[in-house]
Amino acid sequence: MSPDLGATEPSDADGAVAEPPAKSPWGALALLSLGVAMIIVDGTVVNVALPSMIKDLDMTFADAEWVNTIYALVFAALLINFGRLADIRGRKLLFLTGIVIFVGASMFAGQSDSASQLILARLFQGVGAAIILPTTLSSVNTLFTGKSRAIAFAVWGSVIGGMAAIGPLLGGWLTTYHSWRWVFYINLPIGLLVLVLSIFFVPETKDPSARRGADPAGSVLIGAGLAALVFAMIEGQQYGWIQPTAPFSFGALTWPADAPVSIVPVAFLFSVACLTAFVIIERGRNAADKVVVLDLSLFGLKSFRWGNTTALIVSLGEFGLVFVLPLYLQNVLGFTPIKSGVYLAFIAAGAFLATPLVAKLAQKKGSRFVVMVGMMFEAVSVAGIALVVQPDTGTEIIPLLFTYGIGIGFATAQLTGASLADVPLAESGQGSGTQSTSRQIGSALGIAILGAVLAVGLGAFTKDQVSQVPGVTAEQADQISQAVRSTGGGAITELRATPGSEAVVAAADDAFVSAMRLTVGIAAIFILFGLLAASRLPPGELHDPPGEPEQEPVAAGSA
Repeated sequence: MSPDLGATEPSDADGAVAEPPAKSPWGALALLSLGVAMIIVDGTVVNVALPSMIKDLDMTFADAEWVNTIYALVFAALLINFGRLADIRGRKLLFLTGIVIFVGASMFAGQSDSASQLILARLFQGVGAAIILPTTLSSVNTLFTGKSRAIAFAVWGSVIGGMAAIGPLLGGWLTTYHSWRWVFYINLPIGLLVLVLSIFFVPETKDPSARRGADPAGSVLIGAGLAALVFAMIEGQQYGWIQPTAPFSFGALTWPADAPVSIVPVAFLFSVACLTAFVIIERGRNAADKVVVLDLSLFGLKSFRWGNTTALIVSLGEFGLVFVLPLYLQNVLGFTPIKSGVYLAFIAAGAFLATPLVAKLAQKKGSRFVVMVGMMFEAVSVAGIALVVQPDTGTEIIPLLFTYGIGIGFATAQLTGASLADVPLAESGQGSGTQSTSRQIGSALGIAILGAVLAVGLGAFTKDQVSQVPGVTAEQADQISQAVRSTGGGAITELRATPGSEAVVAAADDAFVSAMRLTVGIAAIFILFGLLAASRLPPGELHDPPGEPEQEPVAAGSA
């Protein structure tokens, strides 16, 4: 690749000023892509390693849900604000800051000795990721122009897609042959390499025309509202959905077990209050032409409204499914982490291989058609998974995982462009950031909702199945069901190692399969609702705003 190919000054349309350009911006592109690749890999390796984390740290299933949801919640709440701050203060400065935070949090995560420490580390990883993603995206957009920009984003997308495919394999290998802690430690050498080289090879860029200010109230309200909503869905089994079943304590706050109502419905009401206040404040700030976390006026555009609705709903099913699959593969089928990683890699492989086919099909049939075809692939594949899961399922699940990945590749590659088709160029940054936020919200809610469904199903089905085993008392069945539910099926592996427990293990396996079918079936329903939302997108070919990538990086990594 010729060094002169991308050695261009940022266009005036970018409104950016930069240091004297490097001899070749392709070195900067490599470092920026590697920085984002850490985020993508981190998101995929954690799911494969979760069963081992649950066992090693004596985590509950609720803790495991928090490990992933806290990351997505922080990401969603801070993404747009950090993107704007990078435009004002300097993209390189924020990029380096994000790398430092992400690497430091990764080291903390690897050293965690308890669930609370790991969850806190994941929170700070989310902060780092929320800084890295928007700064790298805008940096690439600034450093390249014309054909070079198109090539740069093609390279960007390929790196991200490749990392999404490698992630489950890497996570499985590290967990199987070393320790789950290495899925976090692996970020240290990569991050330090990116940090040092970026100081010399990534130029600083700013946008002097960027709007000043921030929206801390909006960030706090949406973060608190979503956190309360996720808390209610995750902790309902522990503290009771209506009537309290256990005392709740958080700092100086104590909610007794003899209270007239559980903390869970209170959390639901608090969430509604925060999110309602968020909408009111955001509308007021937007009317006053102040900086906002989400420009709600953009939802007046049909393409933007239904595109983001589709992205959020589909993410509910996508991220929730990828969260529960490793639990089934390892706890019921007895797979090692690396074998489950190989299976999950077929999802990313399908998405990666489908991407090159998308552009030509979109030109002929329009982006809405491509999105809907992709979601049909997803829905049929997920429904098929619900039908084939058994305590002894073999390779028959692999084609379904692959076609599910094809659906992701078709849908997400065009959904961003379809959503932004009518967004004014001046608002394209806000628009793309909003869709990334929608996906992260969908990720958090999907893990919380499908995790809650799996937990409820595990508790009910295990108690019913185990109680039918000869010689098992009602009290024993209740204890076993609670253990299976609270560990996300991890207790089954311990039962399997207990002599004479074959009948109980078989019953628990059957119960997990029943809960899994219920969970995956609901994921399919989410995707069908997303398909209905996608049908409301305007037809026509994809028309990306100038300077925007055809493929949304976060979506590419969701596989």
